[in-house]
Amino acid sequence: TPIHRAGYCAFYGECGRNPEVNVSLVPSKVPCLSNTPARAATGAVLRLLRTVCPELVRGNNETTWVCCSWAQLSALQLSVALSGTILSRCPACARNFANLYCNNICSPDQSLFTNVTRVVNRTVLGKPQLAVVEYQCFYQQDFADASFASCRGVRLPATGGYAIDTMCGRYGARLCTTQRWLDFQGDKNNGLAPLQIDFQLVPNGTQPGDAVVPLDGRAWRCDQALGAQEQPCSCQDCAESCPPLVAPPDPPPPFRLGDADGALVLCGLLFVFLALVFVVASLCRCRRHLVLARAFRRWGTLVAGHPAAVLAAAAVLAGGLSAGLVTLRLTTDPVELWSAPGSRARQEKAFYDQHFGPFFRTNQVIVTAPGRPGSGYESVVLGAKNFSGVLSEEVLRALLELQERLAAATAWAPAAGRRVTLSDVCYAPLNPKEPRLGDCCVNSVTQYFQNNGTRLAMTATQTNGKETGTVDWRDHLIYCVNSPLSFKDITALELSCTADYGGPVFPYIAFGGYPGSEYTEAEALIVTYSLNNFPRDDPRHEWVLSWERRFLEVVADFQRTHGSNLSVTFMAERSLEDEINRTTGEDIPVFAVSYLVVFAYIALALGEYTAWRRVLVESKVTLALGGIAVVLGAVFASMGFLALLGLPSSLIILEVVPFLVLAVGADNIFIFVQEYQVGGHRGTRRGGTCGRGVPMGQGDTGTPWGTGAPMGQGDTGTPWGTGVPMGQGGTCGHGVPMGQGDTGTPWGTGGHVGLVRHPPTPPPPPNLGTLWVPRVGACALADRGGGCPQDSYMLQYFAALNRYLAVGVPTYFVTTGGYDFSSREGTDGICSSAGCAADSLTHTIQYATRFSNVSYLAIPATSWVDDFLDWLNPTSRCCRIHRFGNLTGEFCPSTSSEWAGGGGGGTRRGGRWGHVRSTPWRSLDVCWVPIMVPVGCPPWWPLGAHHDGRWVSAMGARLTPLPPKSPAASRFMTYQRPLRTSQEYTAALRAARALAEEITATLRRVPGTHPDFRVFPYTVTYVYYEQYLTVVAEGLVTLALCLVPTFGVSFLLLGMDLRSSTATLLTIAMILVDTVGAMALWGVPYNAVALINLVAAVGISVEFVSHLTCAFAHSTKPSRVERAAEATVNMGSKVVAGVAMTNLPGVVVLAFAKARLIQIFFFRLNLIITLVGLAHGLLFLPVLLSYVG
Repeated sequence: TPIHRAGYCAFYGECGRNPEVNVSLVPSKVPCLSNTPARAATGAVLRLLRTVCPELVRGNNETTWVCCSWAQLSALQLSVALSGTILSRCPACARNFANLYCNNICSPDQSLFTNVTRVVNRTVLGKPQLAVVEYQCFYQQDFADASFASCRGVRLPATGGYAIDTMCGRYGARLCTTQRWLDFQGDKNNGLAPLQIDFQLVPNGTQPGDAVVPLDGRAWRCDQALGAQEQPCSCQDCAESCPPLVAPPDPPPPFRLGDADGALVLCGLLFVFLALVFVVASLCRCRRHLVLARAFRRWGTLVAGHPAAVLAAAAVLAGGLSAGLVTLRLTTDPVELWSAPGSRARQEKAFYDQHFGPFFRTNQVIVTAPGRPGSGYESVVLGAKNFSGVLSEEVLRALLELQERLAAATAWAPAAGRRVTLSDVCYAPLNPKEPRLGDCCVNSVTQYFQNNGTRLAMTATQTNGKETGTVDWRDHLIYCVNSPLSFKDITALELSCTADYGGPVFPYIAFGGYPGSEYTEAEALIVTYSLNNFPRDDPRHEWVLSWERRFLEVVADFQRTHGSNLSVTFMAERSLEDEINRTTGEDIPVFAVSYLVVFAYIALALGEYTAWRRVLVESKVTLALGGIAVVLGAVFASMGFLALLGLPSSLIILEVVPFLVLAVGADNIFIFVQEYQVGGHRGTRRGGTCGRGVPMGQGDTGTPWGTGAPMGQGDTGTPWGTGVPMGQGGTCGHGVPMGQGDTGTPWGTGGHVGLVRHPPTPPPPPNLGTLWVPRVGACALADRGGGCPQDSYMLQYFAALNRYLAVGVPTYFVTTGGYDFSSREGTDGICSSAGCAADSLTHTIQYATRFSNVSYLAIPATSWVDDFLDWLNPTSRCCRIHRFGNLTGEFCPSTSSEWAGGGGGGTRRGGRWGHVRSTPWRSLDVCWVPIMVPVGCPPWWPLGAHHDGRWVSAMGARLTPLPPKSPAASRFMTYQRPLRTSQEYTAALRAARALAEEITATLRRVPGTHPDFRVFPYTVTYVYYEQYLTVVAEGLVTLALCLVPTFGVSFLLLGMDLRSSTATLLTIAMILVDTVGAMALWGVPYNAVALINLVAAVGISVEFVSHLTCAFAHSTKPSRVERAAEATVNMGSKVVAGVAMTNLPGVVVLAFAKARLIQIFFFRLNLIITLVGLAHGLLFLPVLLSYVG
């Protein structure tokens, strides 16, 4: 450019396509060299200039001069529309960015800051022309920095990231600077720039020389309004626009008194106080004794006098109730096992599933290469990078081989009588109706090469300035991890970064164990398959289970093949139930041995031996068999009764509960038999002597189990709560408290942002930016892996998951019906862009993310309302088709006159388009959004038809009218920060509910909102962790409810002996307290299953206490000490032999079970209960009775 002068152009007009650009989203037409005076803008050029570049238009009486033709302005309008798609949320940024190119292309002083450096010969309309293919553009540093600063914080809700992520190439938002931002805009290889632009930023106060004057125009700050009728950028896109926020207080620190633990000090003081009370109370001595032996003697006489009738009646009752077992239902669904049907979380889950469909099924593989050395790589384009050992071509090809095998895998579905392929069950967001294998949503590092081995092997010669070298898969990978939305990299390979199915692969999904954002140094590669989650009564549910079984087989074979150099961990959605069912079946022999041990002990311990050689003769084998038959009859009768009531059971219940009942019931056999032996076969008198002890023990045992019912856990979450105490023990009854119990805590992800009018069919696809994170099921009981068997492959997977995957759980804020989204106030109450209410739903969530230590939310929520408004932008080129008329089926631009009249004018107001602020639902009813996209529409574009198709497919994967004004349900997605422990999941749930209640209160103030409208948070973990919100308080109330009837029964059956009943209650309470303390020392976590066992501990503790207390009450010795001594001598051996020793052998055998759930919550906890109960019953209680009995 020889002339640099005001009023002169550097180029003008179009000279055809750039021969150096092969792939471009927009036509790569370049200008013609023309260092001539600027032209006057008139007619169509002036009208278009007013629309595209209003800042260049002079006053009404002045002539407007430009250096661009109408064709150039039209191309510029398209470019501005494309950038506006992601920048229009912030008017200042969109205007500043548009002004850069308006000045570059149309400024009448273009030659002052432009210098053409390279041209090529072209023929235009038969005339030879010089086409500009490269030029320098000089900007003042302050001007460029201000423009960049206004755009740096603009969000891209579709991805949860920033718009700059898509506009800074390999650097992304984190490393982007003004220079890097402009360099990417001027890179002809970015798929958008028609030619190469070399942006030169000139420091303030300096001149580049040669008469060049750097462009130094006005740049609006993001917190500035463009005019009186405009609004500044919102807080979500501009930190300067945010109101001052008071940080919420951090969680309270642990309670301390000085340097000591406060709770420990208070407990010590309480102990001292109780000790003083005990000493004072021991000074007051009185005696009271009431006898109920006569009634129990009569009962014993009746039973012993009619043995045949009693046995027949018991057999008929037990047999009749046991017949209900034919209707027994086994529950394996973790949701049913772990949460109560009427709980808030279950109701919200049902609402979510009804309107949006269930979450997707996740199948995942994590591959590492331990011991494999990394390497450095010097990219000719992208600079030096380090590559970890797992990121080698050999490993990538192995991973590609695995995915090819899975793509070709078929599985037989017996019930359907057909073979199932991946395309039959996979989640295909862009082609849900008839998906091909390439449409299946598979996220992995090889998807950066579209799972194509040929593209992985590609190389090309690349020249970067004066340096020439070879680029390969590493260059493409470096670029894609920083710009995953790009459909073309900036290398000579010119490969797309999007996956084969059309969506982006975000690096934090495909990589794990990377420092900061250095994804090429990742220690793990993650492959995630997302499958449709069909309801259990849908025939296709069998399809997906069959294919998942085949998935596990293929990956296990891959693990064996590559185990020498790769570490492969994996899981399928069905893995958790499979592993629990497998280990439950494998543990059956353990329980069988446990039963045999108890049987052998009873048979031997009840015998009266005179010589070793007569052991087999004098052992009570028949008595043991009869006693076990009585107990098992009670078990089967109770289970059958509950089955008749329609209550489900689980495999763990079938194994554990009979064992526990056998241990509890055997003590009564011992007491009766030993009393019978000692009393010289005076059966009826024995009924009077020990009769009160047995019903007292069983009554006190049954009442705690019965009070478990209100615990609010799942259908099978309260093994004792649905109990039907039927008076077990002796020959008097066969009942046993029986219920259900199991656990599960899966979590995972998937889903989309959108709204629905009716329940969708099929389930709706998620946003393309959604993270598909695997579920953690029952194995997460004691945090991840706590409930899995020790030999399960899932433990290795969970260990890898905890170590490598740093992705939080997606959380949805769901709105119910009754909110008018179409009104101006309704829209403002939801959206997050310029002009929206400061306390809108999305803004409130964004404020919460600034304090993630309290809210546990990591990013602002995606908003379909904002996306919808952007889609309505008249300059948008999003893909739409006409619904009717002469243009039916053809593209329907937002400027179409067919609908413009229905919604008002196209003037801006408040930073949004005027017609949007009126009635966008009605005004756009002539346009439909197709789920399948025309060829000209890029599937990767964040706000294109695929993006808007999210809510379309939510109402059915078909051509669907635009959303209703008050949809039955709508959702807005955000992500939690990575959570590891149950405490964090519980705190996140509590914080999300508090935030949702605040949003609900705000939106109910919007005119026209129904009083019942509400917003609630939802994610898959809530149904499992909701119990932790109340499990402490609920546990205290439940245990208190257990102790109250226990005290009442003891009080009545001890002849209203208040002191002895109080001693019984105090001892049982001490057993509970000591059990909880031992749980903490032995690593038994406190949750619903532990609470269930604590409820059982109340009943079991009664067995250690009630018999000795009853014997104390019957004693005729003159002093308390003598009575306590006699009770201990007479009943102590029976308690040890009949209670402790019937529990201990079977409990010890449980230590060999493979299921960690059984090891932790049944072996450890029941061993603690037995030992602590025995110690209190034989050591503490006699001493206590000797003082206060």
